[in-house]
Amino acid sequence: MLPPQQQVMLMRGTKDKEHAMAEALRIAFVGIDIGKNSFHVVGLDGRGAIVLRQKWSRGQVEARFANIPPCLIGMEACVGAHHLSRRLQRLGHDARLMPARYVRPYSKGQKNDFRDAEAIAEAVQRPTMKFVATKTADQLDLQGLHRVRERLVSQRTGIINQIRAFLLERGVAVRQGLRFLRAELPDILAAPSDALSPRMVRIIEDLAGDWRRLDERVERLSKEIEAIARRDAGCERLISVPGIGPIISSAVVAAIGAGDVFSKGRDFAAWLGLVPRQISTGDRTILGKISKRGNRYLRVRAGRVGGADQAEELGASRAQVLD
Repeated sequence: MLPPQQQVMLMRGTKDKEHAMAEALRIAFVGIDIGKNSFHVVGLDGRGAIVLRQKWSRGQVEARFANIPPCLIGMEACVGAHHLSRRLQRLGHDARLMPARYVRPYSKGQKNDFRDAEAIAEAVQRPTMKFVATKTADQLDLQGLHRVRERLVSQRTGIINQIRAFLLERGVAVRQGLRFLRAELPDILAAPSDALSPRMVRIIEDLAGDWRRLDERVERLSKEIEAIARRDAGCERLISVPGIGPIISSAVVAAIGAGDVFSKGRDFAAWLGLVPRQISTGDRTILGKISKRGNRYLRVRAGRVGGADQAEELGASRAQVLD
């Protein structure tokens, strides 16, 4: 037989668990503030009263939600949110992602993690809230390829600019354009010249080697992206549009999937930032420059489509322009 003190503690623990289960059955909406190792969770009942307010570790999240009846769960669209959303949907919950800037107006008082989770739980209930589609694992893989390729292209551009700067400092000017520098650089380095010292020739040769290696990596990634685009039905439909190739089509599919979150094409253009910024009041309609909101990577490439057609007429490679 247990001592009286232990019996009291056991009874108290049993009551706490029963109370927690009773509260879990009342949860209708949940807001999760995602962290690296810990998650702050706030649950609301159908009337909007807080019935759950806890901090869970990453390993506890799925186990705890597996014991909660299906409910509406909101999260900010951030790193790790798409993975967690897919896992919670498998458990039968309705997990939705929202842009962080749409959640901010629902935050009350000082900022802390529980207040953020409460604001998320409030925002996810709104019928007019604009949600972010949960990305599949294949979409995230494709997006990863684009991110790596974008970084390599940026590094390559930096190396090219540095080579041009070194040559210009020695009075050697090369016509603008990547292909002209690539064609003229070997002759510039091979020809004897008083303008370039042996040390500077060696520095530029090393930079040219880095340039070649980056070209090879960008080419490999481009071929992999193109192969994926040719096998994807959504990419194939986009490629049928004049001016859109595998790079742009696969970037669009990686970002929005089938585009179900948009009711019409103009909504997609507004999300991409291609429509004028509106500052209207009263009876006056004031339209400014394009808003430049949304996905910059997609917007830049969409803006280059027309320029690529003109560049091809002048003899430049479309791939070079759209890089």
